[in-house]
Amino acid sequence: MSPLDFIADLFNPDLAFLPRALLIAVMSAIVCGVVGCYVVLRGMAFIGDAVAHAVFPGLAVAFVISGNLVLGGTIAGVVTAVLVAIFSQHRRLKEDSVIGVFFVAAFALGIVIISRAPGYAGSLQQFLFGSITGIPDRDVYIVAITGLVLLMAMFLLHKEFVAVALDREMARAIGLRAFWLDLALYVLVTLAVVISVQTIGNILVLALLITPAAAARLLTDRLAAMMLIAPLIGGVCALVGLYVSWSWDLPVGGTIVLTLTAVFLIAWLLAPRHGLLARYV
Repeated sequence: MSPLDFIADLFNPDLAFLPRALLIAVMSAIVCGVVGCYVVLRGMAFIGDAVAHAVFPGLAVAFVISGNLVLGGTIAGVVTAVLVAIFSQHRRLKEDSVIGVFFVAAFALGIVIISRAPGYAGSLQQFLFGSITGIPDRDVYIVAITGLVLLMAMFLLHKEFVAVALDREMARAIGLRAFWLDLALYVLVTLAVVISVQTIGNILVLALLITPAAAARLLTDRLAAMMLIAPLIGGVCALVGLYVSWSWDLPVGGTIVLTLTAVFLIAWLLAPRHGLLARYV
């Protein structure tokens, strides 16, 4: 299928789900690209993966009772993040150990809950691998509004997040409350994951958070530029991934992830200052 045929399909009234899928994919990629910059900057890739597990029981409950998926996932993610923050205060337990316990337990709880719903296998596949072509109109508005709120929150807390990321002890010394900033970042990551689950699935959502930001990190040394490049990479790869999946009848989530990975590998090889070839030369 040529790009012109794809554009024609986007404006085809009989394929109304396709432009919705494109909007959701691009918006999710942009939001995750910005949030992912903080995740990569702080070396929190494990947190992103863990949050993706933590939101699953809330999504499952919302699905079973026909509630709002964004609200259900957010509540579950925030509750789990608070539990992790509280239990991490115990000196004999490191944060990553507590995360490993609670977030995997949350994912297991989600599987148990979703198993009680009719059509268990189909529902589970939808959550794990995404169901972008079945997204209703209202979810487009929910993702758009939630994404704008996320971007505004990150803009307002940008300096504080950067200070904690660069030097946690110094941030505390100048009066910043690192605990509450960590919790705020967990909530933002949770929301970014929730609005992206329908696009790419619970298993692959980490790619939207990490891969664009990691590629941008290779391309620039400036955080401001990184936070522009990462969502740009995410949005373009979402568009290209959807086009390829539609043309060749491939799974959308997996195709978007492979597109992101290809861009990361190109950056790893050809980045002007930090690419493999530049360092070799």
